[in-house]
Amino acid sequence: MTVAEPELTHHQIATPDGDVHVAEAGSGPVLVMLHGGGPGASGVSNYHQNLPALTKQFRVLLPDQPGFGTSYRPADDDLEARSITQLTVDALVAVLDELGCDTVHALGNSLGGAAAIALAQQHPDRVSRLVLMAPGGGWLPFGPTPTEGQKEMFRYFNGDGPTEKKMANFIRVMVADHRRFGADVVRSRYEASRDPSHIEFYHRLNTSFARRRGMDPLWRDLDRVKAPTLLLWGRDDRTITLDGAQILLKYLRDVELHVFGNCGHWVQLERQAEFERLVADFLRTPR
Repeated sequence: MTVAEPELTHHQIATPDGDVHVAEAGSGPVLVMLHGGGPGASGVSNYHQNLPALTKQFRVLLPDQPGFGTSYRPADDDLEARSITQLTVDALVAVLDELGCDTVHALGNSLGGAAAIALAQQHPDRVSRLVLMAPGGGWLPFGPTPTEGQKEMFRYFNGDGPTEKKMANFIRVMVADHRRFGADVVRSRYEASRDPSHIEFYHRLNTSFARRRGMDPLWRDLDRVKAPTLLLWGRDDRTITLDGAQILLKYLRDVELHVFGNCGHWVQLERQAEFERLVADFLRTPR
């Protein structure tokens, strides 16, 4: 049976750096869900399938991070002065102020996980609970880098540019069983990745990553995170690998880890029902 997705309210919020798009639905405690950094990513595209369950209990905010969706595109000067993670945190603070959200639950996957960690480090009074799915920046791998998934993301916009074949290869690496994600998913993500301004931004972002030697090393300051934290990880993640979770387990003060077998980088899609149940239970349970 197909479950109807809740109606979304859309905001285009002015920040000091540019306009940020936020979709929202539901009521209750505020849950900010931050998407990953793959081609075609946005708040709604990454989490729309989870909204029917989560909006019954939470006021869900889905921002498009700077550079993605219909939010502003950081210029070279922006990325020279601040990392993409810092730009996102600054944008989030402005968004939360505008929407009247003093304290929130923050959830993030991959690139969005880095922003969630940095928000909790820099503004600990504003983050009550933290859910991280294979987060960038807080992860310190034992194996070789760049990982297989990171290489696919770099290849996607280079060479002859975006193609459906490249998107199919990208999804194949992101998930444990690519047969669950057919041609319609490939085509949808491919079409979302073709915006010329996003392609130009992605080249700037890759240059910034090279100059900064990757993501911000957020693992160095994990002790600054005060919020109870739930880690959700696919055992078969080939982008941000499970071995790198050890430093998060060692240095986060209040932390628990759930590992999904036969699951890759997209826990919210590959193990949707378990993801929704674990997130709701963790955010609702008093500590």
